Amino acid sequence: MLLVRAIVRPEKVGIVMSELAAAGFPAVTKMDVYGRGKQKGITVGEVHYDEIPKEMLMIVVRDEDKDDLVKLIIRTAKTGTGTFGDGRIFVTPVESAYTISSGTEGL
Repeated sequence: MLLVRAIVRPEKVGIVMSELAAAGFPAVTKMDVYGRGKQKGITVGEVHYDEIPKEMLMIVVRDEDKDDLVKLIIRTAKTGTGTFGDGRIFVTPVESAYTISSGTEGL
């Protein structure tokens, strides 16, 4: 199992969530996050914004589904402008997962 964390622009979350559900990835945790990437924030005029709002989506998937999931997120979250700030995707291993109500292990 793998944990895919995608940090995307807030205006892209709706389409990403819709596409995830349509592609068979309905289980998603979503949260508001703030931060900066390589660009170290944004300067508009004389004001520097160090913490930029984003949304983080967390999805646990089987190893064999990772490539399809990552491609889907990139395709739907990308603005197409070729500029920075579209987000990042992190993939990490998950040792185990348990359902709290039943205590069963696995997805």
